[in-house]
Amino acid sequence: MPEILVRYHAEIPKIERLPQGDWIDLTAAEDVTMRAGEYRPISLGVSMQLPRGYEAHIAPRSSTFKRYGILMVNSVGIVDESYCGDNDIWYFLAYAVRDTHIEKGSRICQFRIAEKMRDVTLRTVSFLENPDRGGVGSTGK
Repeated sequence: MPEILVRYHAEIPKIERLPQGDWIDLTAAEDVTMRAGEYRPISLGVSMQLPRGYEAHIAPRSSTFKRYGILMVNSVGIVDESYCGDNDIWYFLAYAVRDTHIEKGSRICQFRIAEKMRDVTLRTVSFLENPDRGGVGSTGK
């Protein structure tokens, strides 16, 4: 079983994996007040050493926008296994669409680990020889 080493930089709830899902919640490591239109990185208060050959995907929790009016600016964060030093602190890159306040310890995002992409070869072709699916949003109404 892969092991993740976690170093805490703040007094926040310990990270734990809940049985009803395969994403792990992360919390704000500081009180944050943001004004509409403001961007700022929010410290998650942890550094981690991921297992060799893995990367972490960070995404907002489904309730984050509703509760706090913030968006993750890159829509998803990627942390590779080389970002593993004592001071390689994880952040949620937030953009506020309304004035908001987030209390330290509030669950604002989640992460999971996945194996890194294996080596691939990219080859240019003139045709893919497959049927077209119909464009973006073509799976139904």
